[in-house]
Amino acid sequence: MLKIQVEEASKRFQYEWIFKNLNLNLKSGDAIAITGGNGSGKSTLLKCLSGSIPLSSGNITYQTQNQPVADSDWFYHLTVSAPYMELPEEFTLKELLEFHFKFKTPLPGLSIDKIIETLYLESHANKPIAQFSSGMKQRVKLGVALFSDVPLVFLDEPTSNLDVKGVNWYQELVEQYKKDRIIIVCSNDSREYEYCTQKLNLEDYK
Repeated sequence: MLKIQVEEASKRFQYEWIFKNLNLNLKSGDAIAITGGNGSGKSTLLKCLSGSIPLSSGNITYQTQNQPVADSDWFYHLTVSAPYMELPEEFTLKELLEFHFKFKTPLPGLSIDKIIETLYLESHANKPIAQFSSGMKQRVKLGVALFSDVPLVFLDEPTSNLDVKGVNWYQELVEQYKKDRIIIVCSNDSREYEYCTQKLNLEDYK
């Protein structure tokens, strides 16, 4: 079981506070939505929680099986899907998945072919990512995040570039694969976090 403890976390850029004095406790099985207006700092909080940028003050700790996880090892336990993440466009879809799963283990019962089928991209398996539409790329990002065998998944604006059919696909996918994980969703769209049992409005921590 993974646990995350956030104590008096604060982040500022120059003289502007993005958030201040934020406290949070999460454990496997929790799903939380981080909401707030555009530019409120949702993605910044996600980056702090995932360890990609440091806090200005406060602490974030990870524990697994009641043992602390070193900051440098957090990445082993998590995946991220976000609009600002780039996919290596020279790879074909199959090459991309094979490359990714050299570093992460797929969930039990999922092969590369099964993942491509679940993404509804069978006819594009050997096509370069550069030729994918924005919606297809978004499905790939979500698949890579959710199909990896990790206890923590960060989803930033997970349905960006998805049509109505794609949103329904995302909702079904999360429902199927969220069990026993911590899911953290940054969003202003309720369709993206209907399944979340907790909600944190970043505007409350300015």
